[in-house]
Amino acid sequence: MPTAGSLARDDVVTCRLHDSLVAVRGQIESSAYGFALVTTEDGILLGRLRMSVVRDASSEDTAETAMEPGPSTVRADTLAADLAGRLATRKLRTAIVSTPEGRLIGVVKRRDLEQASR
Repeated sequence: MPTAGSLARDDVVTCRLHDSLVAVRGQIESSAYGFALVTTEDGILLGRLRMSVVRDASSEDTAETAMEPGPSTVRADTLAADLAGRLATRKLRTAIVSTPEGRLIGVVKRRDLEQASR
């Protein structure tokens, strides 16, 4: 049975705490998602940057000042069908997949979960 981990994509924009929001904005604009994820150098997830916040950032603003700390995540072994249902109920399009230690694995889209569950 497909799981969140088996369907997770690693093409999400990532940045570090001290990265400029102006630089991150360009990366988000050219990505498939409306956000970036803030991680440590070791890949530990610290927060999320939504495009709506980054859009009006000045050159002095950093990821640390604008991120939403501790975004919700799911574990890689979560069944695709179960997660698709949870996302649909909450009207969400994506889920962040991480290890129990908080290391980012990737992002999974609800439509991919639904297709894999058929």
